[in-house]
Amino acid sequence: MDNKDTAHSHLLSFLNAIPPVDFWCVYGSTLHSTDPGKSTMVDYILGVSDPLQWHSENLKMNADHYASWMVLLGGAKLITNIADKLGVGVHFNPYVTWNDKMLKYGVVRMHDLIQDILNWERFYLSGRLQKPVNMLVDNLDIETINSVNLRAAMSAALLLLLPKFTEEDLYAKICSLSYMGDVRMLFAEDRNKVKKIVQGQFDLFQSMYKPFLEEYEGKDFLRFSSSKNQLANISQV
Repeated sequence: MDNKDTAHSHLLSFLNAIPPVDFWCVYGSTLHSTDPGKSTMVDYILGVSDPLQWHSENLKMNADHYASWMVLLGGAKLITNIADKLGVGVHFNPYVTWNDKMLKYGVVRMHDLIQDILNWERFYLSGRLQKPVNMLVDNLDIETINSVNLRAAMSAALLLLLPKFTEEDLYAKICSLSYMGDVRMLFAEDRNKVKKIVQGQFDLFQSMYKPFLEEYEGKDFLRFSSSKNQLANISQV
């Protein structure tokens, strides 16, 4: 078993430590790491049919994953209500130590996940899924459903780009969609975050959006020409 397979097995083995899920993806820097170190935060999104029931079960198994005040003041009901009424439908448990690794996982109702993907209702998880992720569990075929989200993201990016742009420009614009209006990008976050994400995961962006680029080229909406560095220059027709 190579390093990549070992890392993948490590990610999947966390399933044994939590209640069953219908969807599970890993995102962030872990996607390009074959052996994340202790200092690397592994980021997950978990989709479940009933968050209230799921958190009730997980509290019995992993109460230490949650903030102590949530556990004491209301438990699963409070956790679910805060996510639904004050948040974006996702409850995150950050800084979870498991198997000598640091994890952060967000739990979302499957219905809410699908609605955000199809309709951009909250544009939180849909924005996350416009960037590369590794889907480890996908019982409801979210990967296929997400094609609607990817097509919409590329169409929105094309409207915001100049008539001529590079392939990297396109992925950067897609990546930036979910950060528009985010005040953290003005103050706390790295101003070069989008550029770093695209450059670090360029091959993954290519594999995600290649079918749509080819479709638009076939319909004569886009034209491609090669540049010196072998990246495509694109013109909107």
